[in-house]
Amino acid sequence: MPKTSARLLSLLSLLQVRRDWPGALLAERLDVSPRTVRRDVDRLRELGYPIVAFKGPDGGYRLDAGTDLPPLLFDDEQAVALAIALQVATTAGAGIEEAAARALNTVRQVMPVRLRHRIDTLQVTAVERPAIRSAPQVDSSVLLALSAAVHGREVLRFDYTPAAGDDGGQVPPRRVQPHHLVTWGGRWYLVAWDLDREDWRTFRADRITPRTPTGPRFTPRELPGGDVAAFVAGKFRGFDGSGNWPCRGEVILDLPAAAVSRFARDGVVEELGPDRCRLVLSSWSWPGLAATIGRFDADIEVVGPAELKDAFARLARRYADAATTTLPPIQ
Repeated sequence: MPKTSARLLSLLSLLQVRRDWPGALLAERLDVSPRTVRRDVDRLRELGYPIVAFKGPDGGYRLDAGTDLPPLLFDDEQAVALAIALQVATTAGAGIEEAAARALNTVRQVMPVRLRHRIDTLQVTAVERPAIRSAPQVDSSVLLALSAAVHGREVLRFDYTPAAGDDGGQVPPRRVQPHHLVTWGGRWYLVAWDLDREDWRTFRADRITPRTPTGPRFTPRELPGGDVAAFVAGKFRGFDGSGNWPCRGEVILDLPAAAVSRFARDGVVEELGPDRCRLVLSSWSWPGLAATIGRFDADIEVVGPAELKDAFARLARRYADAATTTLPPIQ
């Protein structure tokens, strides 16, 4: 590569690292004169990079936002992070799947072979759900190790950190056949067949510490239902084996259907009149379903089943007790 071209790439890389660069500091980092820096800045401007000069005692340069997106430089970690984000976006259901897939292909084409191989093993399934605000961070090397095991169909051994509050005793390494790496609510999970427990399990990636080497190759089992998104959603929502919510009830609310449908999640709302509607909704428990319906703050007529009526009665007693119980003042 010609010396000037290499210097231009170095200059561009520096301008992307921080917002403002004093000209003298750029010249020192590139081991050239301030005049050479000015010429190189002009060359980058001719290539479409919106570099602006700022005045002052330490006058210098800034890579600004422009009307067109010029080529960018990424280090290895940035390239991997970008590929992971694009993988998630291709399945996120946000209406940008096609554009994300094109962008991922573009990034892949210009990657060095060492990075391209790592990215090709990364297969992520995103399951829709509002993100958890304080979701723990997962090291990208862990995600890549899990993805490589999924892609290679190799038995994976790992140490699994217990959840807070669990018995802190020594836990033997887990041995699993990894099948999918998924995101759910801002967290990363590994869906796998647990060889020792002979059952399907989901493991939080932030608690996984992979062991090397990986084990023998395996023939993948059929995931229950065949749909990883439905399987994971069912695991976390408490579905029974049929793939349905375990508790499903029907009520009539003295509210307009339009007011209820905005907050009914995956419930079915039927308009019965200007200020009256039927709501069919499901949940993981009968008290949970009754509490969810109660938040609509309207008169409720329970159509069925009897378990839902009983849940409303239990909650009514609890709420009544809470309203009449007087606790001693806090000292």
